[in-house]
Amino acid sequence: MSTTPPLLAAQLVQAWADIQRHHPELPNLVAPESLIGEASSACGRELSFERLLHEAVHGLPAARRVRDTSRAGRYHNRRFLAIAEELGLQHPGEPHLSSGFSSAELTPATQRRYRPTIERLQAALASHSAAMTADTARTFRGPAARRSPSTTGARVKAICGCGRNVRIVSSVLARAPIVCGGCGKVFRVQETAS
Repeated sequence: MSTTPPLLAAQLVQAWADIQRHHPELPNLVAPESLIGEASSACGRELSFERLLHEAVHGLPAARRVRDTSRAGRYHNRRFLAIAEELGLQHPGEPHLSSGFSSAELTPATQRRYRPTIERLQAALASHSAAMTADTARTFRGPAARRSPSTTGARVKAICGCGRNVRIVSSVLARAPIVCGGCGKVFRVQETAS
């Protein structure tokens, strides 16, 4: 049995703690598994330190009760950009028409500041990737491995007590509660009227 996913989750939590050392206002990372379970974020980024820092940029506005996105979380506004710059990201140029300033990238100074963290996380991601592509003749990944990709990646909209929402794979949401850093309430799937 591979221990890579728990090791990767632990490295994500450690990397988040490294960010918190520089930005103590940042709430705790409650569900690193939700980052592992998704192939990429809503902004189309693969899991990396840069993506983790992007998620931290969303964490600070939640703690400060500042709205950093619009259009159901797709458009990253100037408040997002200001906090991104505070955390060490920069946006090269004008905002994208549909996603705003979401493509902010690590500055060279930020890369130097977090170099050991980035290297540890890259090693954990490489191990995780290797474990996921290992010889499947001797491994069992459970029922999800037998489903078609269209059923394993379907995301649902989950809403917390303050009205924030996330799109997440329902199986990831079912594993353990995911708590909002803003209001402290659990994200729940919104019931649809029949």
